Amino acid sequence: MKPLLRTTSIKGALSWVVMLICSITLFASLTISSLQDINFQKKKLVDQLHAYANIVAFNSKASILYDDAEMEDGRLKSFAAVDILHNIHIYKLTAETNQLSFFSSYNRRDVGPHPSQFDKVDELLEPHFDGDVIEIAKAVDFEGKIIGYIYLRASLDELNKYMQNRILYDLLIAIIALIGAFFVSVRLQRRFTKPIETLLSVVQKVTKEKSYSVRAPAADIEELHMLGRAINNMLDRIEQQFNKVQQAELEIRQLNQGLEQKISERTLALKSSNQDLLNTLETLHQYQNQIVETEKMASLGQMVAGVAHEVNTPIGLGVTASTLMQDKLADIQTAFDEKKLTSSQLAKFMAESKENLGIIYRNLERAASLIRSFKQVAVDQSNENRRQFNMLQLMNEVLLSLRPNLKKTQHQVELQCDPTLEIDSKPGPVNQILINLIMNSLIHAFEQTDHGTIKIKVHVAHSRCFVHYSDNGGGVPEHIKKRIFDPFVTTKRGEGGSGLGMHLVYNLVTQALNGKITLESSLGHGVDIMFDFPVVIKASAEQTM
Repeated sequence: MKPLLRTTSIKGALSWVVMLICSITLFASLTISSLQDINFQKKKLVDQLHAYANIVAFNSKASILYDDAEMEDGRLKSFAAVDILHNIHIYKLTAETNQLSFFSSYNRRDVGPHPSQFDKVDELLEPHFDGDVIEIAKAVDFEGKIIGYIYLRASLDELNKYMQNRILYDLLIAIIALIGAFFVSVRLQRRFTKPIETLLSVVQKVTKEKSYSVRAPAADIEELHMLGRAINNMLDRIEQQFNKVQQAELEIRQLNQGLEQKISERTLALKSSNQDLLNTLETLHQYQNQIVETEKMASLGQMVAGVAHEVNTPIGLGVTASTLMQDKLADIQTAFDEKKLTSSQLAKFMAESKENLGIIYRNLERAASLIRSFKQVAVDQSNENRRQFNMLQLMNEVLLSLRPNLKKTQHQVELQCDPTLEIDSKPGPVNQILINLIMNSLIHAFEQTDHGTIKIKVHVAHSRCFVHYSDNGGGVPEHIKKRIFDPFVTTKRGEGGSGLGMHLVYNLVTQALNGKITLESSLGHGVDIMFDFPVVIKASAEQTM
C-alpha cells in the first residue's frame, strides 16, 4: 500500500513564505542594527571615560609632584556631577622603590570606597567590562616619566538601560512589521487563491455533474488566465468527444437491433462451413496418406532404377563376351569343316574360350549378387517386421541402391560403424530413413555445391542405436527449420518437391521405430540430424563393442 501523500495549501504555504521571509529579514536587520548601535554606545562611553581620565591626569600632575593630596581630593569632588562615575583613584609611583601608593580618591556617596587596584593598572590601560561596571586606567607622566596612575570605575546602568530600550524598540518594530506582513500575506492569498478556487469549483462541477459545457472565467493573473484557457480548451475537446461517444452509442444501439438476426444467420452459415471444412480435412488426410505411399513407391522406383543401372553393366559385359565367343566358335567350326584346323588355332581358341567363360561367369555372379542385395533392400522397404541384421551392411546396400544418383555428382558419403554390429530391429524403416535423408541432401543441401560430404555415424549404448547424420550443405532457413517435420514443408514448391520427405522420416523414427529425432542447422552450415531407437543387441556383439 502506497503511503498517503501529504498535501500543502497554497494559502498556508504563501503565509508561511511571507512570514518566514519577513521574520528572517527583520531579525537580520534588527540584530545587525542593534549590535552596531550598542557597539557605538560602548565606544562612546569608553571615549567619555578616556576624556575624564585625561582631565584627572592633567590636573593631578602638580598635586603628585608637590605631594598635595588635599588639593587633589577637593578637585576630585567636582566629579560628583557625573552620575556614571563610581570611583576615582590616583596612585603615586615612588621613584626610589618603583612602588605604587594610594594618593587620592573620589567615591560616590551611594557606592562607597573601592579597593585599590595596584596590580591591575597595567591590564586596565585597555577598558575592562565587568558585570555592571567598566574599569579603565591611565598613566600620569611628566617629562617622559610615569609619576602615577589614574583609575576610573564607572557604571554601565545607563548603557544597559539603553540596550534594553533598544531591544524593546526592535521587538515593537518586529511585531508591527510581522503584523503588516501578515496582512500582506492575507491580501496575497486572496489575490492568488480566489482565481484558483474559481477554477477548482469549475473542475469539481464538471466532475460531479458531468456538465462539459461549463467554462472557466478569465483571470487577471497571466499564468492562471493561461491555465483557465487550457482547461476550457480541454473541456471543448471533451465535450466534442462526449457528443461523438453519444452519437456512436446511438448508432451502436441501432446496429444491435439487427445484429442478433445477422448472428443467427451467420451461425448457421458457420456450422455449414465447419462441416465442409471437416469433410475437406478428412479428404486431405486421405490425400496425405496417398502421397506418403506415393513417396514410398517413388523411393522404391529409385531403387528399381538403380537395379537396372547396376545390373546392366555386368550383363552387358557377359553378352559381349558370349558374342565374341560365338564369333570365335564360328571361325573354329569353319576351319574344322575345311580340315584346316591346326593345333595352335585350337589351343588359342581354348585359351580365349576359357577367358571369355570366366568373364561371363564373373559378371553373371556380379549380377546375381546385385540382384540379391536389391532384393533384400526391396524386401526391407516393403516389410516392417523385426529381424536381426548387420547395420554397416544395411547402409552399404542403401548406398548401392543410390549409386546411380551418387555417380552423377562428386559428393562423398562417409560411414562410421562397427563392422560387427548386429542389431535386432526393423530394417525397413531404417532403410527408408537413410534413403530419404541422403536424397534430401542431394536435392536440397548440395544445390549450390558440387563437392558435398555426408557423414553417417552409428553407435549403440544402453540398448539404443544412435545414428548421427550430417552434411556440409547449405543448411535450413530458420523459418523452415521450425516446421521441418510438418507435412508439405519444402523449399522446392512448384519444382516437384512434395514436402513429405522429412515428415515421412519423422513418422518412421517416432512411430515405426518408437524412437526420437532432432535436427540442428543454421543457414550455410549444413545440418546435424540425430535419431535413436531401441534395439536388441547380440551378446557377442555387445561384448565386442
